[in-house]
Amino acid sequence: MRSYALTAWVATTTALAINSSTTLASLCTTDYIVSTLPSNLTGITIDSTSVTANAVYDAVSTGQASFPDSVYDYCEVNFAYTNTKSLRVQVVYWMPAPGSFKNRYQTQAGAGYATTLPNTRGAGVSYGAATGGTDGGFGSFSTNFDAVALNADGTINNDLYEMFAYQSASECTLVGKAFTSNFYAMGSTKLYTYYQGCSEGGRNAWSQAQNYGAMYDGIIIGAPALRYGQQQVIHLYSNVVEHTLNYYPYPCEIQVIVNETISNCDALDGKIDGVVSRTDLCLLNYNISASLGKPFDCYFNNQGNVSAEGIAVAQKILDGVHKSDGTLAYISYQPSAQFDDATTVYDWDTNTWGLSISQKAGEWIARFLEKQIGATNLPNLDNVTYDTMADWMSQGMWEFPALQTNNPNLAAMRDSGGKILVYHGEVDPSVPTGSSVHFHESIRSLMYPGLSLDESNAEMAPWLQLYLVPGAAHCAPSGAQANGPYPQTNMGVMIDWVENGKVPTTLNATHLGGDNKGANQQLCQWPKRPLWTDGGETLTCVFDQESYETWVYDFNAYLPYLEDPLY
Repeated sequence: MRSYALTAWVATTTALAINSSTTLASLCTTDYIVSTLPSNLTGITIDSTSVTANAVYDAVSTGQASFPDSVYDYCEVNFAYTNTKSLRVQVVYWMPAPGSFKNRYQTQAGAGYATTLPNTRGAGVSYGAATGGTDGGFGSFSTNFDAVALNADGTINNDLYEMFAYQSASECTLVGKAFTSNFYAMGSTKLYTYYQGCSEGGRNAWSQAQNYGAMYDGIIIGAPALRYGQQQVIHLYSNVVEHTLNYYPYPCEIQVIVNETISNCDALDGKIDGVVSRTDLCLLNYNISASLGKPFDCYFNNQGNVSAEGIAVAQKILDGVHKSDGTLAYISYQPSAQFDDATTVYDWDTNTWGLSISQKAGEWIARFLEKQIGATNLPNLDNVTYDTMADWMSQGMWEFPALQTNNPNLAAMRDSGGKILVYHGEVDPSVPTGSSVHFHESIRSLMYPGLSLDESNAEMAPWLQLYLVPGAAHCAPSGAQANGPYPQTNMGVMIDWVENGKVPTTLNATHLGGDNKGANQQLCQWPKRPLWTDGGETLTCVFDQESYETWVYDFNAYLPYLEDPLY
């Protein structure tokens, strides 16, 4: 594993004494901010002439799944720096009003190929944390990595690749910590440091834990798109299944299969609420072929019944990517997840549904693997087989190892006292839920060899915990299972864990929609699973071996090239 060193800083002395009566306006000036810019960070040269400042009052964040509605004041600070790669990087920091600052700093991650998302910075500011974001050195905050990944000759821009993979996030945190300490004249006062992200942001959160663990007090990781080589290609799998089986389902035919799965698996957790809280029991007890013949009424007056061909497509997707020799290349989504990647398009000339190639996967393959400058998708799936997909996955894995982000050695973070909270929607239709379970088990096996399942989980729980979110989709609740809860207060849970020593045993969640909107529900810590008793009134967290084993996989398509089958 690479070793990455980050230099600490010494806070500069400011003339202004900061206290609870200090106004935001008095701090949110270019002159004051320039006076507090850190000047002794190795490899970082800040351009003081690039500083801008803007005070924002009564900012409102609402409708966000990852943090509660909130109103806050902050100073938006922008400036640029040059790093050891000679890249000019722009950063933005939202600095809470002095009376609201709680000695906290957070870097808020991006999503997709973006390194930051403005609408999520309130996740930190609303908890009294200065919150940062970065453009990754891509040229602007509106420029994403895919637009700059290739050089003019079609080769990968390795500097920007490394920035996207891990370095820009760590630099944003390093600069942000130093700047925050100076801005609020903290001196030797402890500054608690956090990172939060979901999807690509969750992958980058893992990159920080794996490479810079000692820099963080707490990292919140949602639905991480780790194993990038496999993850990007898996979006194409549903299309390859349709193409291979030569059947393109009506959208509502697939939806009937999903609805029937929800209906038949709902009660398996002991509570009938329209939420499949136990997809493992669904796997063990329900066969989607039971939906054969169910009627559907589609768009454009397309009516019919669920066909054997539609069921075959859905089942093949759920089975995951297997090579022709039967080995497993990657897993798919849990039963009752939406089949988002299986979307088909209507041909008005032939009055039939046909192939719609996933742009997420198509761009990755065309631009990153085949090095086609400007390519945004594949033109067709001619001659693409399941073996082809496995080859693409393997190619991405070896060509872009830093994006795999699955090094299970987290000793630096553990030994420094840092905490990691991982959550993943159980019916995520984008990043397979089992990928987070698989990585959790890899960490447990590597870091606690020789211990039993119970013993090793007991050793991990004080610093690393995983929660599966019943009925939740990708980084948000699912519209098809609206009664499901969602962990909206993860930052508050992490603060209690880090700053107050309150180790969670369950995870706080809120019903953001459905019949119980606003109500609280606790989530079970992996490997325990939810089971309702007393007619659905009492939640218990249980473990059973058969259910556990449905989550255990060996990606044996890559052996013997990989020594660890838990990879």
